[in-house]
Amino acid sequence: MKVEYINPFIKASTEVLKMIAQTEFKTGKPYMKSSPFTPSSVLIVVGITGEIQGQAVISMTQELAMGVASKMMMGMPVTELDEMSKSALSELGNMIMGNAATLLYNEEVQVDITPPSLMVGEGITISSSTMTTIGVPLNSELGTMNFDISIKEN
Repeated sequence: MKVEYINPFIKASTEVLKMIAQTEFKTGKPYMKSSPFTPSSVLIVVGITGEIQGQAVISMTQELAMGVASKMMMGMPVTELDEMSKSALSELGNMIMGNAATLLYNEEVQVDITPPSLMVGEGITISSSTMTTIGVPLNSELGTMNFDISIKEN
């Protein structure tokens, strides 16, 4: 997997989170993930098609998800993941991936993204046996979010 494919996802995630959640997320050291893997309990999954194919999984604890959703909704207290907060988190995934697609386009890599799917639950396992997965921790005062990117070239 080429680093030129990963950097736009990392850049888009930190910039969008800073703008939308008014919180600075700093990237930890990227690492290879083995398949299958079990992410945190709240997942935003977005498919990637085009010159590269795969998926991006943004995962976090329920506590972090509620904190981010609260920040996105101008500080409105979020005590549970209701439809409004789930919609905000899905839109966060859409914005991150839309920005990443734009950054890739600027590097002459054509991609499209699927609408985000939000999953909530314990013990969810993700398997991407035909693709390499790079995990990128995103650390903030609210907690750590994981951004897992699995892609392959066409």
